[in-house]
Amino acid sequence: MSRETLLPLLASHVLGSGLGQASLRPLAKAAGTSDRMLLYHFGSKEALITDLLGFLARSYAGALDAALAGERAATRGQALARILQHARAPEMRPFMQLWWEIVAGSARGVEGYRPAAQAMMGELLGWLEGQMPEGDPDPAGGARYLLTLIEGTLMLSAIGHEASARDGLLASGLAAA
Repeated sequence: MSRETLLPLLASHVLGSGLGQASLRPLAKAAGTSDRMLLYHFGSKEALITDLLGFLARSYAGALDAALAGERAATRGQALARILQHARAPEMRPFMQLWWEIVAGSARGVEGYRPAAQAMMGELLGWLEGQMPEGDPDPAGGARYLLTLIEGTLMLSAIGHEASARDGLLASGLAAA
């Protein structure tokens, strides 16, 4: 086994069980290996979790890429609507549940969660910059703006305030998502 073959197995386990079950023994069992082999491949539990969360962020972005069929939106509003539509899809739910677990751990100051969240945000911001319309005058700023709208919308939806999210997006003039 290699890191590349272990990461999908570990990701499947974490998406199904959450980070609370991400100690070495359950991860090793899910991957069909030993905890010593995980340490051999990743160096430490912290490095394993960092690599795993980076892999999950890339997997999430890849799933969105596949759903968006590689087509760039014509406007920021169109990009927002398309991303939200796919982010809300049932197959994306495990990613979102894991993301909210990471956000909550970061807010509580749980060791390792803030750097993990920052690393995942870095991956997603880079991806989102690539989704900005051709000729966008400020793709980095646009990505950050849309990320704020996306995160807020998905958080409000997660707690049952879809109407608040919809009304906020309508007020922004970008989308009726």
